[in-house]
Amino acid sequence: MTLAFAGPLGLAVVGSRRALDLVWVAAAAAGVGLLVGGPSPPKLSGVLLGLLAGCFWAAYIFFSARVGREFAGGDGLALALVVAALVVLPFGAVSGGVTLVDLRFLALGLAVSVLSSMLPSSLELEALRHIPTHVFGVFMSLEPAVAALFGRIVLGERLAGRELGGIALVVAASAGISWFGRTPIAVTNAQTPVGR
Repeated sequence: MTLAFAGPLGLAVVGSRRALDLVWVAAAAAGVGLLVGGPSPPKLSGVLLGLLAGCFWAAYIFFSARVGREFAGGDGLALALVVAALVVLPFGAVSGGVTLVDLRFLALGLAVSVLSSMLPSSLELEALRHIPTHVFGVFMSLEPAVAALFGRIVLGERLAGRELGGIALVVAASAGISWFGRTPIAVTNAQTPVGR
């Protein structure tokens, strides 16, 4: 999964305008590498699928930023979620069968969709309206660090020195790019709906 972060970090490299930005990207990449480094090498199929996921993740960030510029409020996100639901509906209907009409499963599905898709995507879309995509790409590298910390707090997992170093690098990169990578973002008419 962590190989998927090559997508956001690659987007950060492409979108960088200054040499200092590349320093933060390299620090985040090194931190992610420390978090996943281990004695056994990953399988080639896993590496390829992880990199493919990274390409989709980079595309998601790029197109989310575009949707945020083109649509007012949450209109673009609502349209995207409806289209995504229609795409996966046939597969869900085939695999779920009659359980799809069970009210308990429908309620659980609604809760999962709100918590895992609608709410995070709304927050990310709003963030992408205010920060450049390359900065957002580095921020995404915080996820493995946060996951490792939650593993320690919630599950009692012990963190090795290598993992603590990786977390420190990722946090430093995210803090650095947010502090030194500030650039004003032009506000378009689509971001401020008429009447507000």
